[in-house]
Amino acid sequence: MRFGNILTSEGWRLGEIHWEEGRIRRIDGDPVDPATNDHSRIIPGFIDLHVHGGGGADTMEGGEALATLARTHVRFGTTRLLATTMTAPDAQIRQVLCDITHYMEAQDPDAARVLGVHLEGPYINPGKLGAQPPHARNGVIEELDELCALAPIRLLTLAPELAGHYALIRHLSERGVRVQLGHTLGSYEEGVEAMAHGACGFTHLFNAMTGLHHRKPGMVGAALAHAQYAELIPDLLHVHPGAIRTALRCIPNLYAVTDATAAAGMPDGDYRLGEQTVTKCLGGVRLADGTLAGSTLTMDQALRNFVSLGLTLADASDRLSRFPADFLGIDDIGRLQEGALADLVVLDPELQLQAVYLEGRQVSGNVQGASRCL
Repeated sequence: MRFGNILTSEGWRLGEIHWEEGRIRRIDGDPVDPATNDHSRIIPGFIDLHVHGGGGADTMEGGEALATLARTHVRFGTTRLLATTMTAPDAQIRQVLCDITHYMEAQDPDAARVLGVHLEGPYINPGKLGAQPPHARNGVIEELDELCALAPIRLLTLAPELAGHYALIRHLSERGVRVQLGHTLGSYEEGVEAMAHGACGFTHLFNAMTGLHHRKPGMVGAALAHAQYAELIPDLLHVHPGAIRTALRCIPNLYAVTDATAAAGMPDGDYRLGEQTVTKCLGGVRLADGTLAGSTLTMDQALRNFVSLGLTLADASDRLSRFPADFLGIDDIGRLQEGALADLVVLDPELQLQAVYLEGRQVSGNVQGASRCL
């Protein structure tokens, strides 16, 4: 049980949330405006669908690195995540998929739960790698079926303009894999066509895709004009606040991701991102040539950044919890209601983390100092 201002599916209530065997059984209390009191704010646990690492560990290392990154991000309110891969040689991708499956079979009880895999590449445009290593290639259905047999791939990023990728999108969508468009030089028309074949999202909107011009609207234009869902990195470094506000007006279910690297939760210095070395400095992570290479963002800071742009806490919470869950088609996480898993984030009135609960068990306490140093 926990008392406070509870963000339920019907709005804020001041009262108590009760759970049993990891699931919410009852929420008592009366409607309230949380701005009228100093009690804690209780919101759903955060769901990060694009995270490469944290705590000095990188997904592509496999093994113990997966537990390290999951333990790191739960300290900042993330209760569920997709382990996100990098473009790499085929053998390395297959090995890390096997490692993720093994980790999921016996997950660390004190760590964020890994829901599956976000396969970011290698089916991307070699002309729009961003910070991805140079192992991009076209995808084929037979290969994807083999990869899907190794691990639960829930989300895949690809460039739709590459030969054969419309058929690949259709096939993946029929298998239940969500397809996002990213790392792409595709046109507006190619983005719209990809959505007609089943693509349903955009990877780190604005970054590593063709931009918006009034006579050549590009992939960004396709997203702004047609998308119901897209992910965005709200660290206020990857995307200008004005562009974030534009996306918020255009895309109903725009949701936050961290795109966090091994540098998240760590001091400045050099870290791994796949096969590459990246440097954390001045709040960002970059390759040696200055290219942004993922982020140091944590989801609690993403929440505060959204609120700083004028979003209500309830709206910001939806974009870190409910919308990602809905995008994956999972209806018992990302919301506080009877029957849902008791994944909770408890905040003080300044939106600093007080506690994190995973399936009703407290797994993290106050991380205010750590949050502010990122």
